[in-house]
Amino acid sequence: MPFSLHHGDALSVLSGLPDDCVDSVITDPPYNSGGRTAQERTSRSAKQKYTSADAKHTLADFTGENMDQRSYGFWLTQIMTEAHRLTKVGGTALLFTDWRQLPVTTDAIQAAGWLWRGVLAWHKPTARPQKGRFTQNCEFVVWASNGAIDAARNPVYLPGLYSASQPSGGQRRHITQKPVEVMRELVKICPDAGTVLDFCAGSGSTGVAALVEGRDFIGVEKTKHYASVAADRLTETVRQTLTQDDMTLVT
Repeated sequence: MPFSLHHGDALSVLSGLPDDCVDSVITDPPYNSGGRTAQERTSRSAKQKYTSADAKHTLADFTGENMDQRSYGFWLTQIMTEAHRLTKVGGTALLFTDWRQLPVTTDAIQAAGWLWRGVLAWHKPTARPQKGRFTQNCEFVVWASNGAIDAARNPVYLPGLYSASQPSGGQRRHITQKPVEVMRELVKICPDAGTVLDFCAGSGSTGVAALVEGRDFIGVEKTKHYASVAADRLTETVRQTLTQDDMTLVT
């Protein structure tokens, strides 16, 4: 099973999966962030929040971006509790977030039963400067484990800081798409041949990285358009991987 991709609501899909079926949860949930007031945070679409008006791209919008603070914390706790059930003892969880939602994310992941291990930083070199202010060119990854980690099972040494720009032009398939080169490093927290779960799969970048790095992948995406994009990208990645394996065998 290189990958399985589900189109549907994450809580509903995860409830139908068996206990202890994944090794790592690596996901980029909607931040439900931005704006100076509660009205601004909850009334604007994802496209309005995360893209410039002059970008003139045709990327599709996505849902789940209009929860207030309490709703977001409650939802994240619920879904990470379900993800905890699915994750093997010693498995790991990595959740992207921004500076505004960092506190509620660390609260939710601990309330869901995970052991909070720390915070990683993703540096974005092309972030827009802000006159009279500090540039907001970092997002964060909260990481945790389901109990004690058996380092002998996955003896890797991974950095705590990553630097790469968001894909642009034709390579950008999602409003909040993460760089595959960053995701390829992050999925290494999952043991070789293990299974990575992303319940907010978007355009499938986590899955692409997992497959390239020799892991299996389970993805869930609620927006139909992006579920289709992810399916195409994952299928193409499997095809390319098989082709490369065949070339290796021939040589």
